[in-house]
Amino acid sequence: MLRIAVPNKGSLSEVAAEMLAEAGYSGRRDSRKLVHTDSRNGVEFFYLRPRDIATYVGSGALHVGITGRDLLLDSGSGASEVEALDFADSTFRFAAPAGGGISELEHLAGKRVATSYPKLVDDFLRARGIVSELVKLDGAVESAVQLGVADAVADVVSTGATLRAAGLEIFGPVILQSTAVLIGGPTEHADVERLLRRLRGVLVARKYVIMDYDLPVDQLDAATQVAGGIESPTVSPLKDERWVAVRVMVRADEANQVMDRLYDLGARAILVTAIHAARL
Repeated sequence: MLRIAVPNKGSLSEVAAEMLAEAGYSGRRDSRKLVHTDSRNGVEFFYLRPRDIATYVGSGALHVGITGRDLLLDSGSGASEVEALDFADSTFRFAAPAGGGISELEHLAGKRVATSYPKLVDDFLRARGIVSELVKLDGAVESAVQLGVADAVADVVSTGATLRAAGLEIFGPVILQSTAVLIGGPTEHADVERLLRRLRGVLVARKYVIMDYDLPVDQLDAATQVAGGIESPTVSPLKDERWVAVRVMVRADEANQVMDRLYDLGARAILVTAIHAARL
């Protein structure tokens, strides 16, 4: 059986479970359950702490897993990224007290930097010739400077409001743009490719919609320039030979703009349908 590590809690857990369900796999019904077997698909799911998943996969105990790119890089394990899954996005930045003398990356040399990701941050700094003292904390990193245990912090940044509330100012380059990823290890399994195809299908289904519309046949070339689809649109004749029916995939976040442009070309009866699953 294919052995898959799944986050058991945190921001990764719920979306990972939804994605696997959309890919056709069954999941646990009891949140206290640590192992679930999906016999129909030949899969065993192991529900683990997100921070531990890279270690298990990297050791070969499990074939693949879903975790954060940040956690993968911080683990130092033998696991590697297979595919980005485009959820749980986050950005890592440095921050220090405003006007406190630390405003450039070079200023961190010899300073104490608090973070929940010591290896990730240490690797980033050393790659740039900077050696700092890393202070590992499991949470509330933004309080480290105020409490006197660090001179600066390296943490996840969304709007920066939490850091500003603690009197800190973001500086320096982005440490990492993280997202949820499928990771693999040294143990191979034939069904990994099937899992990957299914997850890619879910990503496509979330990003695209099907658009159907009727169009004057003499506007077909112009409409294809507006929405060309993955390969090309599907075009079907109508009873009225002056019109055709067109079906095409478009990005969901561009659907309304595409509808506007097609309408201006003379398209009518424009319908948009969500995609439940896909294989491209």
